[in-house]
Amino acid sequence: MSEIPYASAIGSIIYAMICTRPDVSFALSVTSRYQPCPGEGHWIAVKNILKYLRRTKDAFLVFGGEEELIVKGYTDAGFQTDKDDSRSQAGFVFCLNGGAVSWKSSKQDTVADSASEAEYIAALEAVKEAITDRDDVKICEVHTDLNVANPLMKPFPQSKFDHTRKQWVLDTYVDSN
Repeated sequence: MSEIPYASAIGSIIYAMICTRPDVSFALSVTSRYQPCPGEGHWIAVKNILKYLRRTKDAFLVFGGEEELIVKGYTDAGFQTDKDDSRSQAGFVFCLNGGAVSWKSSKQDTVADSASEAEYIAALEAVKEAITDRDDVKICEVHTDLNVANPLMKPFPQSKFDHTRKQWVLDTYVDSN
């Protein structure tokens, strides 16, 4: 495997992902973890990403023609997706009039104790990115219809949820940094 240009291929995929291809963020995140000591299966995965990029070279980002600039952000997390260290994979994407302008997919720094905690951590990382990109953040709506944890949260009054969420973020992230 020492003659295989694994690092060079990863670098090429990083360049494509940063410039125009957010769709390969997750695959890149996983394959780049094995850069120090890749196996044959890892090299096959990298070659598959390169083949995918070649097959979809005509895919591109499209920005809508709306008069007002509208930025929407989306987050998601998979609970304890890495079987080696039990950390969760999370990601976010911000779209400007429908076209992705900022995105990230990576393992979370801490081990989440629940799927809800993994989602909170993902949302917090996205908010940090949004605040970095812009001085103010306004959350217009949060769709939760497809959230599997939704039935567990519905019985609680909104005020209790807001207080608990704020306290959890303070205890977990603000006090620890």
